[in-house]
Amino acid sequence: MGILTGDPKEQPLHYGEVFGMWSYLAVAKGNYTRYQTFMNHAGDKELKKLLEELIEGIKHESESIEEILKTNGIALPPSAPERSNATLEDIPVGARFNDPEVSAQVSADLSLGLVACSQVIGQCTREDVAMMFGQFHMNKAQAAAKALRLNKEKGWLVTPPMHTKVPEPV
Repeated sequence: MGILTGDPKEQPLHYGEVFGMWSYLAVAKGNYTRYQTFMNHAGDKELKKLLEELIEGIKHESESIEEILKTNGIALPPSAPERSNATLEDIPVGARFNDPEVSAQVSADLSLGLVACSQVIGQCTREDVAMMFGQFHMNKAQAAAKALRLNKEKGWLVTPPMHTKVPEPV
């Protein structure tokens, strides 16, 4: 007989899993309200569509994590209030985030999210939690690919210096 066998949902969470899920949820809740704000600032239709998809993904992820934390008696991180809708014209020009700024921040968030998912997966002893974060990771990778394609198509991608000259072998 092995250890921690049987239904994973019957197994206790260890402190690393709790902290990983709680921290991930806290960041997700912050991203949720920030992306709502970005929706008010975004002018590009494709960027708005990406933001809508990310907001829906965060809702789904948050519900899944909250269910596990609540079941295990863990207090949830605080949530910011929903952001109101505004039109782009309502925001003064000097106070607006422009589309390349929004897209760059979203891309950075997706990158950090991939690392966070991998970290939680790596420290899990419960298969259900590891599988859940594996799904989150896959969804983030797909969203990151969409963001990269959008950044390239719109000319928003800022690259480091490109290494184009390869020295001749001696």
